[in-house]
Amino acid sequence: MSDVDTTRWRRRLIAALTLPLLAACTASPEPASGLVTLDLDDRPFQLHVPEAYDAGTRAPLVVLLHGYTSHAEEAADYFGLTAEADRRGFLVAMPEGTENREGHQFWNATPACCDFHGSGVDDSGYLSRLIDRVASAYAVDPARVYFVGHSNGGFMALRMACDHAGKVTAVVSLAGAATDHAAGCAPSRPVSVLQIHGTADRTILFDGHAGRYPSAPDTVALWRRLDGCADQPDTSAAPLDLDSGLAGAETTVLGYQAGCGAGSRVELWTIEEGGHIPAPTGAFPTAVADFLLARVAPAR
Repeated sequence: MSDVDTTRWRRRLIAALTLPLLAACTASPEPASGLVTLDLDDRPFQLHVPEAYDAGTRAPLVVLLHGYTSHAEEAADYFGLTAEADRRGFLVAMPEGTENREGHQFWNATPACCDFHGSGVDDSGYLSRLIDRVASAYAVDPARVYFVGHSNGGFMALRMACDHAGKVTAVVSLAGAATDHAAGCAPSRPVSVLQIHGTADRTILFDGHAGRYPSAPDTVALWRRLDGCADQPDTSAAPLDLDSGLAGAETTVLGYQAGCGAGSRVELWTIEEGGHIPAPTGAFPTAVADFLLARVAPAR
C-alpha cells in the first residue's frame, strides 16, 4: 500500500469512528413521540408525547394525577386525555403517588386527603420539579402548564395551584376539594380553576365535610376570591352531557370571569345525581381540554 493509499485509509477509518460519535452527541436525548419514561427523585414517571410534537415549538403540558389507591395508567384510561393530546398537540405527564403501609398509592395533598399514616412525603415539591424535568427534555410552554386530577388527585391539583401558582396556569379537580385551611393557600398569581363534582358523590361529598374539606361551591368561592373575580356568576352556558350513566345533558355550568385577575376563570360543573366516579362520555375529555387550552398565563 502506497503512502497516499495509507493516508486515505486512515482518513476513512477516522471518519467511520467519528461520525457515530457526533451523531450520538447531536441526537435528541428523548424519543420524538409516544410514551416515554423520565427519571426524577427515584420516582420515574411516564410522559405521553403527541405524534405531532415539534421540538421547535413549545407545547402545553398537562400533569394527570390519579386518585387514592389508583395509578397513572388507570387515570390515563379514565380521562382519555392522551387521544386529545395527539389531536391537539399537548404533552401529558402521568406520575405515580407513593405507597402507604397498606400498599395504596396516594398524594399528600391536604390534612383531609390522603397521607393517612403521616409519611410527610413532599408531593408538592416533587410535582413542581416534575414540571422542570419535562421542560429539560422537551419544549414546554411555561404559560400553559395544567394539572388535572380525580379525587385525591383533585385535592393535589388544587394544592399545586396554591403552592406553585408561578408555574401553574390552570387546574381541573374532579371530585376533589380545596384545603379547609384557606389561610394556607396564598397563590403568587391568579390560577384558573375548574371544579367538577357530582351531587350524589358519597366519597367526597358535594356539600363538603365540616372541619375536613369544603363543599364544591365553597371550593369555587375560595378561588373566586383568590383570583379577584366578581361575585356575579355567568350561567349562560348550555348544560353538558359528561356522564354516560345519566340521561341527557346532566351537568350545569357556572362560571366566573368578570374581574378575575390575569385573564383567569373559575368554573363549577355540577353533575346532577352524579357519583364519585362518573362514566365519562366522549365529550368529557374534549370539554376538559377546551377549558385548559383556553387558559394562557400572562408573560412575567
